[in-house]
Amino acid sequence: MSDHLSPAAAKRVFLILSATRWLPVGFVIGVFTLFAIERGLTVQQTLTYGAAQGVMVLLLELPTSGFADAFGRKAVLVAAGVVNIIAGVLYLTATTFWQFALAAAFLGIYRALDSGPLEAWFVDTVHLSEPGADVDQALATQGTIVGVAIAGGSLASGGLILWHPFADYSAIAVPIVVSVVFALIHLVLTMAMVHEPVELSEHTRARQAIDSAKDTPKVIGDGLKLLRHNRVLAGLVGVELFWVIGMMVFETMLPIRLAEMLGTTAEAGALLGPVAAGGWAVFALGSASAGRAMRSWGVVRAAIAARILNGLGAAAMGLMLGPVGLVGAYLLTYMLHGAGGAPHSALLHREASARNRATVLSMNSMVMQAGGAVAAPALGWLAATTSVQTAMVVAGLVSVFGAFLYLPALRHERGRGVDPAEGDAAPA
Repeated sequence: MSDHLSPAAAKRVFLILSATRWLPVGFVIGVFTLFAIERGLTVQQTLTYGAAQGVMVLLLELPTSGFADAFGRKAVLVAAGVVNIIAGVLYLTATTFWQFALAAAFLGIYRALDSGPLEAWFVDTVHLSEPGADVDQALATQGTIVGVAIAGGSLASGGLILWHPFADYSAIAVPIVVSVVFALIHLVLTMAMVHEPVELSEHTRARQAIDSAKDTPKVIGDGLKLLRHNRVLAGLVGVELFWVIGMMVFETMLPIRLAEMLGTTAEAGALLGPVAAGGWAVFALGSASAGRAMRSWGVVRAAIAARILNGLGAAAMGLMLGPVGLVGAYLLTYMLHGAGGAPHSALLHREASARNRATVLSMNSMVMQAGGAVAAPALGWLAATTSVQTAMVVAGLVSVFGAFLYLPALRHERGRGVDPAEGDAAPA
């Protein structure tokens, strides 16, 4: 066993790397969409190429889940960092649909690799010194830091586009360049600051990698079996198919609609930075309000209300005729997006147990990715054959129907004799 960091030092590294990991994301929220349009892609192509990211995450999320255990957290974090930089460079050099799709695919590989190893490293390192120690406060602090990092990056991105420091270079491209630079800094810091708490032999690494690959079909099969035998869980996971359609409106179509209203991608990009930062602020507000809603209405009813209102908000975004109205509708919709997360997660955890919790959460994420991969091209086609506004309205209204998939959970809650305001209280 190699020397390992103290809990305080591990926490410091964890929070620093959380900030440097998410800061580059703030610089490119919505910018990739505008950049593709500036490079000549149609609206349909722009909405479609992103499906490659969802497909890669869908295919690799479970196979890569054991890589960190097999090869070590640091090795996977470093590999993810390298892939992220490659994805950024591919975006900067892309000029055709397939080149943008390739860049999106690499971003999907990065997100599959990056999902979890930093947090797992932190918890393992802390538990070497303090077995079983609670890390909830550090995780809560991380959530705040991530939000601040993304909001800060978004504000800086808008400022860079407005400033346009290089007259002969695309204003939209500048934040992407900066995000790649920060991604490189994050990679260097990861290599310097992360120390494996446990060193594994080459034989052990190889055996765990093989075991992880062999277990993937079983994990998928176990997940499908869970959904087949648990109607409540199947409904909860199915909500993601509709939720992701609504997300397409306020995450992918918003930049396109702003560009239509303002006339240029540069003007839309300059406004998008502070708008995205505001979105994260109201997202946090919505998440905080979810706790009160769950106490007052019950977890299921809070989830249903958030799903309906979020979908209607997305549809309202499509009806707005000016940028002020569009931004206002976006902020309200994004707040409701935040309000829906906590009750949905709470309901997933109700149906999961210690032995299958990771599988349940992975299945939920995979269904969302699958839904996005299918919905993006369909909405792109609809936007191309009608208008972006029509596609936004239709997507928002379709998203509302996800609320019906919470009904099995509501019936189950009533059948157990649970007081909705008491959540998981004991049956009467």
